[in-house]
Amino acid sequence: MNDKRKALLFGLATVGIWSTVASAFKLSLRHLAPIQLLACACAASLVALAILITIQGKQGQLKQLSRHQLLRCALLGVLNPFLYYLILFKSYALLPAQEAQPLNYTWAITLSLLSVPLLGQKISMKALLAILVSYFGVVVISTHGELLAFRFSNPTGVALALGSTIIWALYWIGNTRSDTDPIIGLFLNFAFGFPLILLTMFFVSGPPAFSVEAVLGSAYVGFFEMGVTFALWLTAMKHAALPDGGGTARIANLIFLSPFLSLIFIHFLVGEEILLSTVAGLGFIIAGNVLMQWGSRNK
Repeated sequence: MNDKRKALLFGLATVGIWSTVASAFKLSLRHLAPIQLLACACAASLVALAILITIQGKQGQLKQLSRHQLLRCALLGVLNPFLYYLILFKSYALLPAQEAQPLNYTWAITLSLLSVPLLGQKISMKALLAILVSYFGVVVISTHGELLAFRFSNPTGVALALGSTIIWALYWIGNTRSDTDPIIGLFLNFAFGFPLILLTMFFVSGPPAFSVEAVLGSAYVGFFEMGVTFALWLTAMKHAALPDGGGTARIANLIFLSPFLSLIFIHFLVGEEILLSTVAGLGFIIAGNVLMQWGSRNK
């Protein structure tokens, strides 16, 4: 099997899994509070990442990290998994999955905005247009298409969903200056964030009342959303970057399939009736992301 096909298979596997996580969030939150889901999922992700590190033979790198690298990983661990997933899960608890999931896809736009003050980048007119297009999609989804009324279905949930994109963008900006192996770095982020998550859980909600649904749901979220898919995506991009891999842009564009596939899973697994306004708004959000990516690529 050549690298082009490997890149495509790993990319499709990643997109397929990502397409299910919104449904997994919503189903798991029927049995767990947001902080409880985060604690259980984080534990599962640590196991998944530890297995990956062992399989890849990278465990020796953990002993070679400097204090500066460890401190960076610890600080980033406050952003992800602690703040990001806590805010994201709370938004899913307040909003229908078909609303929370598309709103979360505006993180790339948020990243572009924050890159101006934090990384000294400039925004072009094309990028500004992309931002307006994406956030128009946010308004369409959040108002259920009733633009003139401008009445949000759940203002707190919408604010939390958009707020999570700020945390996620800050996390990735912080990672641009990290020289730690990505898998090692992610494992340490979760390892440092886990005690903070546990402490918060015991003060806010107490330990969860475990059920089969709660265990399976949180294990799925932690193992796949927070762990395995990250390695799958890195592997896909690695093969795509090789001479006969077909190019990373070809694989990166697969990500735009995920939100639309996710709506199918949300309908059949969660039982939500997908609104036309959700599909239309998601179309605007994806169009803005494509326009932003196209403008950056041309630059």
